[in-house]
Amino acid sequence: MQFTFTKELLAELRDWIADGKDTAIIAAITDAHEADLAELIHELRRDEAVYFYKLLDDERAAAVLLELDEDVRELILSSLTSREIAEDLIENFDSDDAADVISELPEQKQEEVIALLGDEEQASDIIDLLTYKEGTAGALMGTEMVKVNQNWTVSQAIREMRKQAEDIDNIYTIYVVDDQDVLLGTLSVKTMIFTSSSMRTMVKELFKQTKVRTVHVNTPADEVAKVMEKYDLVVLPVVNDQNILQGRITIDDVVDIIKEEADKDYQMASGISEDVESSDSIIALTRARLPWLLIGMGGGMISANIIGVFDISQQPQMAIFMPLIAAMGGNVGVQSAALVVKALANQSALDETLFQKLWKELRVGLINGLVCSTIILLVSLLFHMDLALCITAGIALFFVIIFASFFGTWIPMTLNRFKIDPALATGPFVTTLNDIFGLIIYFTIGHYVIQRIGEVTWAFVG
Repeated sequence: MQFTFTKELLAELRDWIADGKDTAIIAAITDAHEADLAELIHELRRDEAVYFYKLLDDERAAAVLLELDEDVRELILSSLTSREIAEDLIENFDSDDAADVISELPEQKQEEVIALLGDEEQASDIIDLLTYKEGTAGALMGTEMVKVNQNWTVSQAIREMRKQAEDIDNIYTIYVVDDQDVLLGTLSVKTMIFTSSSMRTMVKELFKQTKVRTVHVNTPADEVAKVMEKYDLVVLPVVNDQNILQGRITIDDVVDIIKEEADKDYQMASGISEDVESSDSIIALTRARLPWLLIGMGGGMISANIIGVFDISQQPQMAIFMPLIAAMGGNVGVQSAALVVKALANQSALDETLFQKLWKELRVGLINGLVCSTIILLVSLLFHMDLALCITAGIALFFVIIFASFFGTWIPMTLNRFKIDPALATGPFVTTLNDIFGLIIYFTIGHYVIQRIGEVTWAFVG
């Protein structure tokens, strides 16, 4: 029977937890997936979450822990002793997940957990992984993999593969190394079993030494994700400066990185400066959202001063199109910035120079500006608005769209060149600046057009 998470079930679980009905709780979650259990824990209160988690068997508890949000995982880990973490959790993790969990513990508790690990090889692997800088391929990789020496016979290779495969859920490929563990190539199980003429055949006779796509231990995690996404890889070997095989990164690890990057870009585009969740404290949410609100408010104050400088009281009718000009400039700028940020993320923007990209967006802006300005001019005339105002709105909108297209392209490419996240350009940054420059363009054109039409009208009447 498929498990379904409902509000009714959540209410029942809370009642059972309060009454200590452990048997009922365990029976209710028998068919639940680890992700469903993590979702349940997120909905429970802190004390309920800890109680519920401790009812899970060791294997499920380890899997559920990896599905939890960082703050909830921290709560669970703080409720466990060093021995419980070492014996009940870490021994059920792959090396990369074990290193990730241990790195979240206080330094003293990290040492205690590692000292309590029964598997010395696992402890050594975890210590090695903890030395790599967070956010790199070395910190992301796992050391569990199947590798064979080119000088082994097929019989010896199969024996070693069986030992290595005991701690691996999925075997994607077999790596071939030399006596120094330098990566030489890959080999399929099919080739090893069916191509060899006998069990005494040497491994080096079965594979062709070819260039294997790898990443260095210090390669940033987001670059690893791009490589695996670009080449449709499910596993990627990690090497050091001497091309010695250190570990492998699997697609499930990269999916988490892709999700984190997407969440980060979405929050930045929304004007949120920190990685926060809706369940975070009021202080944390305020701290993440307030900076860009203050920047937006500063932009609004500049816009107000621009209106004052141009003295709108002289042509009060110009206020009619102010919201339209500001909105169109912001929308066009965000559109252009979003396309460039997407291209940069996929590295397709690297095929074009800054000049080529700007020239392309300038032409797009010309077409969009011509269409939109023509429509606004005709509609304004249809509603019998002042001729000077109609012409002003049409001309200003044309130039505002061109400027916004140009500006929305230039900003993210410039940020990227200076190693600043270009996603910053898709948020309030571009919108606020486009509002300011859009109003300057509108009022400048408006004062000139209205003045000139006034002079023409006066000369004609005279």
